[in-house]
Amino acid sequence: MAKAKLSPRQKMIGVMYLVLTAMLALQVSSGVLDKFVTLSGSIDKSRTLQFSQNQRAIQALKNTVKDMGNRPADMKILGEVLAMHQDTVALVGYIDGLKKQLIDAEGGIDQATKLPKGLKNDGAVARLMINKGAGEILKTKLKTYIAQLTKLVDKPYAPIAFDAKDHDFFSHDPNQANKDFVALNFGHTPLGAALATLSQFASEVVTTEVDAIHTLGNIIGSSDVKFDTLKLLANTKSYIVAAGSKYEADLILAASSSAVSPEMFIDDQPVVVEDGIGKISFTASPGKYDSHGLAKKSFKAAIKLRLSGGKESTITEDIAYLVAKPVIQIRAATVQSLYRNCGNALDIQVPSLGASYNPRFKIEGGTLIPGSKRGVVTVIPKANQVQLKVYNADALIGTESFMVQDIPIPQIVITTKNKPIDMKEGVAAPGPRVVEAKVIPNKYFQDFLPNDARYRVAEWAITLARGSRPIHTLTVNHTVADLHSIASLARPGDRLVIEIKKIERQNFKNEVETIIDGSCFNILLH
Repeated sequence: MAKAKLSPRQKMIGVMYLVLTAMLALQVSSGVLDKFVTLSGSIDKSRTLQFSQNQRAIQALKNTVKDMGNRPADMKILGEVLAMHQDTVALVGYIDGLKKQLIDAEGGIDQATKLPKGLKNDGAVARLMINKGAGEILKTKLKTYIAQLTKLVDKPYAPIAFDAKDHDFFSHDPNQANKDFVALNFGHTPLGAALATLSQFASEVVTTEVDAIHTLGNIIGSSDVKFDTLKLLANTKSYIVAAGSKYEADLILAASSSAVSPEMFIDDQPVVVEDGIGKISFTASPGKYDSHGLAKKSFKAAIKLRLSGGKESTITEDIAYLVAKPVIQIRAATVQSLYRNCGNALDIQVPSLGASYNPRFKIEGGTLIPGSKRGVVTVIPKANQVQLKVYNADALIGTESFMVQDIPIPQIVITTKNKPIDMKEGVAAPGPRVVEAKVIPNKYFQDFLPNDARYRVAEWAITLARGSRPIHTLTVNHTVADLHSIASLARPGDRLVIEIKKIERQNFKNEVETIIDGSCFNILLH
């Protein structure tokens, strides 16, 4: 069976489910589940506001029908709207009842934190939603509700309850495609996530009713403009939106008329109007986040009406919304500090932005090289601290700070025949014929940045000394030195004095950096 085309709102829900599934797979912390409870509460507040607006819209329909003389055809439609609203109240009440049962089953509300207990536990969710069949009952109720509205309004509505195979996001995921509605939403799901999921279902129910009331209201003439009851509504796609992602909403005049062609604006900028509905789309910018990671924002909405007789009327209202602070995730061997003048590879992702993540970076205190994959970047620090600003397109998401540490000093080892020379014991005269100067990098640094830990001794001097008097000196520009000329002059009691003058380090770009060393070794010939 062909899958229904998803609305932008349904796609947003799909993204939320994907983020939830990923977070559960990673065994998220209690702090993250606390955020889900906060999200659940915010969705509930948004739903309550919308529900109140629906009730006001229904009251306006009652007034309209009465003003128009309670005509039988209008009374019939009003009765259908009232019956539909009772179904909405009952379904939302049922969902809220499920949430209360789940909370009570885990011990109720923690008086200290004011949050439900057992947010990480999934036992109560499994028992109620799966074992006792509440999930199947919910699925049936949601499907029945959408089917009734579709038949009543003669307009298809996107499903709220669906199996994974019927959803564009999950049907292509081999780990999710075979799951039904209950397993997809409540299988192995902790309480915190289940509450957010149920809140979203209730919000979907109320939002679907918005359109149904509006559509039926147009039939009975509720679109006649009455200037004393005009109300500007923002039918938001999501009350909470991550910084850097799109904020979308329908700007609606509660009472409209086919005879009126309104002009609509947000922050004095015109918006496209289709069938009396203003289409709003803009990139949410970050703000001053509170302790829950939310920033209060608003925009000024305006509708200009040209009335009969050429008179104009403008209605304005400030529409509030919340911007959620996106979580920047950085994957690397270490992100507490970076190494100076080295290629520190970072993988910077913002899961909440999903497919809309289009990263761009700016750096202070160093340079950077973009990687071949989205979010991957190589940072080369120059200062003692690096500030990395993360943008999504042109929207600043956040700034990450890194301390910069110097490259650990490597160890110099003098060997002969691949064995280190014991400086305390010395060697038998006339000494070795060949010696090698090896550079041993710091192990942690080499493990972290192997392409920046490539060393060689570039210049060193070997002197045969007798007492305080030098006998013969060799200057060596390779890692291996031939000492035959010195061995022919050496006697017991002499010393080989080795001075390391220059070391070369080859970095990740194969560029060579020269280091002045100054290490000195004394080898006694006995």
